Amino acid sequence: MGGTLTGDETASVTAVAPLDRAQSHHVTFLASAKYAPLLASADAGVLLVAPALAETPGRARARVVVANPYEAMLSLLAALYPSARHAPGIHPSAVVGRGATLGDDVFIGPFVVVGEGARLGARVRLHPHVVVGPGVEIGDDCELYEGVTCYSGTLLAARVRVHAGARLGSDGFGYVFRGGVHEKIPHVGRCIVESDVEIGANSTIDRGSIDDTVIGAGTKIDNLVQIAHNVRIGRLCLIVSQVGIAGSVQVEDGAILAGQVGVSGHLTIGKGARLAAQAGVFGDIPAGETWSGYPARPHREALRAQAALFRLPSLIRALERLVSGGRDDAGSD
Repeated sequence: MGGTLTGDETASVTAVAPLDRAQSHHVTFLASAKYAPLLASADAGVLLVAPALAETPGRARARVVVANPYEAMLSLLAALYPSARHAPGIHPSAVVGRGATLGDDVFIGPFVVVGEGARLGARVRLHPHVVVGPGVEIGDDCELYEGVTCYSGTLLAARVRVHAGARLGSDGFGYVFRGGVHEKIPHVGRCIVESDVEIGANSTIDRGSIDDTVIGAGTKIDNLVQIAHNVRIGRLCLIVSQVGIAGSVQVEDGAILAGQVGVSGHLTIGKGARLAAQAGVFGDIPAGETWSGYPARPHREALRAQAALFRLPSLIRALERLVSGGRDDAGSD
């Protein structure tokens, strides 16, 4: 960890735990004074602790003083909880279509379907019941978990991780009312996911109609997110659970959309902008700003509006008393 060790050098750990549940076989961490009281009752084997809190009273057998205990803990997780390794190969129940090309050391699990002309890079891992449509391209070191579906027109760059039940490249919701019916608009664009993206379980990303839907490199998408056709999301964005983004929205680099944010179509979320949970977005969001509320507005303005709303009942009661009192006085005159 690049830190300083104090205490029992022979202490050993096999798992991680939070401070309030840490036992002698656990490693835990203390990065904020807010949680310092919990250390008194913790019986941890090893404590990762910030320099400012290194002398906090507690019973940990060993302490490692590091600049950032939280980051140090993250780097330990892979060692304590190694990922399951899958021997390369194709399960007998899998179906690989004509003309599909497979890179070195690919793992294809039970009941996987790889369509005609699909291309899998090196060390791709497809877990049971994954469906890779005809012509789909999946880059090196990607991992698709159980039940993921990639429709035709989907392209994944290197090191993309897609969790169970996600659907990539399905048609967007586009219709023209003609001749008394809703006539479907054919979707011929692609669904492009750039490198190092993670997509949560049961999320859906539509293909473009005549343009492409693009997810930028390093962006992380939570579970149960809907991204519509022609949306372009920049690099290193965070899209939290139950966000819904309507068609042709532009989300620029580094933006953060918190849980249940809804974005209307054809808008731009500026670079580094932040949208608080349940914000309803009906206009463009300037770069670097934090907006919240429904409809979304600058966060401080939204807080003032909410505070004013909470005052309304007492103001109405006061107004009713004034009106009632005025009528009584008028009657006595």
